[in-house]
This record gives sequence, structure tokens and C-alpha cells, in this order.
Amino acid sequence: MFSHICVGSNDLNTAKTFYDAVFGTMGATPLMADPAAGRLAYGHNGSNFMVVSPLDGNAATFANGGTVGFTMDSSDAVDAWHAAGCAAGGASCEDAPGPREFPFGTLYLAYLRDPDNNKLCAMYRVG
Repeated sequence: MFSHICVGSNDLNTAKTFYDAVFGTMGATPLMADPAAGRLAYGHNGSNFMVVSPLDGNAATFANGGTVGFTMDSSDAVDAWHAAGCAAGGASCEDAPGPREFPFGTLYLAYLRDPDNNKLCAMYRVG
């Protein structure tokens, strides 16, 4: 289990625009927005998501193969999340939003890269 997820950013103001948009579609609450101090935080359903400037002064990098996933309430919510992210400076990646078949069932998925190239996924379990 985890208490929070944290991704790095090289430009907190750009990150704030992006995450305000995508988390706005989920009803997440901004917990802290202090780009001057190098920190943003959002809360949703008991979980926290943070965006920070690296403390060591080096550039933020992303995990190769790493993805942060969010559970959504419907395929329409996934589509709204994806559209908001693309409109706010993110980039669609992998396949277009839609259903994917897995041995354990069908998931409706959408993938984005945020402005700092962190990979995000919104998911709705179909049926």
C-alpha cells in the first residue's frame, strides 16, 4: 500500500495548469499549490498525488515503463480526463482511448504524458 504518489516537474506553473485540468475532471481537491516552493498536491478518495521540483537541483526525469494510474467511474469520465489533459498541455500516448481486453476482463483505458513526460493512465473497469 502507499500513502501518496509523487512525480517530478521542471516547470511547476505548466504542471499546475495540466493537473488542475485533469484532476478537475475527477473532482480532486487541490491540497497545496505553491509553485514558488516547488510543490503541488491534490487529494481524491483518500489518496494524495504530489508534483514537486527535484530537491537536488537536477532536472526531473520520468520512469521508463512507469505509469501512474487513476480509477474512473465511467468511460465518459476517462474520455473527459483524456481530453482535458490534451487541452492543458499533455500529449496522448499509446493507443487512442478505448476498451482493451485482458484475461481478467475488459478495461476502458486512456494514456497521457504530462508536460514533464510523466506517463498517466485513466481506467474504467467495464462490466
